[in-house]
Amino acid sequence: MTNKTEIESLIYLLEDPDPEVQNGVKNRFQELGERAVPLLDQYKSESVKDSERQHINEIIHNITYGSLLEDFTGLIDSGITGRRSLEEALFILARFGNPTLRSAEYKDKLDDLARQIGSDIAYTPSLNEKMRILLHFVFRELRFRGDSNNYHDPENAFLDRVIDRRKGLPIMLSVVVMSIARRLNLPFYGANMPIHFMLVYQTHNQNILVDPFDGGTIVTYDQCYYFLKKNGIEPRAEHLERANESEILARCIRNLMHSYAKNHQEQKVADLKELLALVETKR
Repeated sequence: MTNKTEIESLIYLLEDPDPEVQNGVKNRFQELGERAVPLLDQYKSESVKDSERQHINEIIHNITYGSLLEDFTGLIDSGITGRRSLEEALFILARFGNPTLRSAEYKDKLDDLARQIGSDIAYTPSLNEKMRILLHFVFRELRFRGDSNNYHDPENAFLDRVIDRRKGLPIMLSVVVMSIARRLNLPFYGANMPIHFMLVYQTHNQNILVDPFDGGTIVTYDQCYYFLKKNGIEPRAEHLERANESEILARCIRNLMHSYAKNHQEQKVADLKELLALVETKR
């Protein structure tokens, strides 16, 4: 049985310059497995050294990645067929950044957000007005916003962190809206536009495009075409159509790969490639 003293000793030995000592420590952590994670997490929260926290993060990732992969594979095999399964997949993916994540707590948070405006939505007959109520709630009252200062920070690409920090990438802000909308039976979906992910509000007679990075602003198709042209991309109709959930999940993983590649975290990029391959083989 492991204890805090052993964990502290093992972490101390990670600073040893002898590769054999380091390998022995890593092997011991693998033997301890997920039993060591709560103590490692506690030690990390108490540590004041960046290098030590980084070592602990790597150890926790190596210990927990196997169970994450198993859960992710099981869900992919079942099929990503709607907003509910997309949300479930993204909470599993969030364990990549926070291995001790309790996804039920975040699902409860989304349930609570939906309850806060449930009556307003229910008693509004106009579909367009329901759309405006939800967008105002998320982007004005809750103040979800894009993070333009640290755009490529991995924190902007994990659903739990976006919910907590109320800022993130366009695609993750979109997922927050889609997740609340699903609970309220509102037709918000994603549009997999290159460079800049968009929301689409899909009614029986129109599709309304919404920019999640610009405070939930409604935009025109012409504006999107101009944006793509300006960025050297030839616009195609499918760029602004509703995306399927597997495409959205794949894009979320690629965003994380890009973030970790910028930080030269090659092992995490390699692990994410493995997750991406699982998604792409099922599309």
